[in-house]
Amino acid sequence: MYNTFSKIYDCSYLSRGMIYFINGTFYRFLYTNDSVRTQYFFEPLPGQRKRADLKLNQKKVRAMVHETGIRAMKHLAVGQNAIQLSLF
Repeated sequence: MYNTFSKIYDCSYLSRGMIYFINGTFYRFLYTNDSVRTQYFFEPLPGQRKRADLKLNQKKVRAMVHETGIRAMKHLAVGQNAIQLSLF
């Protein structure tokens, strides 16, 4: 599964609303805080086992985050083997 996703090497490429794969779970990128220690906030997609939001620093983003190339939509379901997007 990791082979089909591209690794994030530059945190400036994180896009709001995109879906990322982090440690076996799909997350939606929410925002960054602009402070001395920049942190990046991710929210798990509905249907995932993990329910807590993630707060990662730049080093952890580069080590753990993989881009899926899928844009988060309003109606999104995550199943055992696939992500399903609904048109309505």
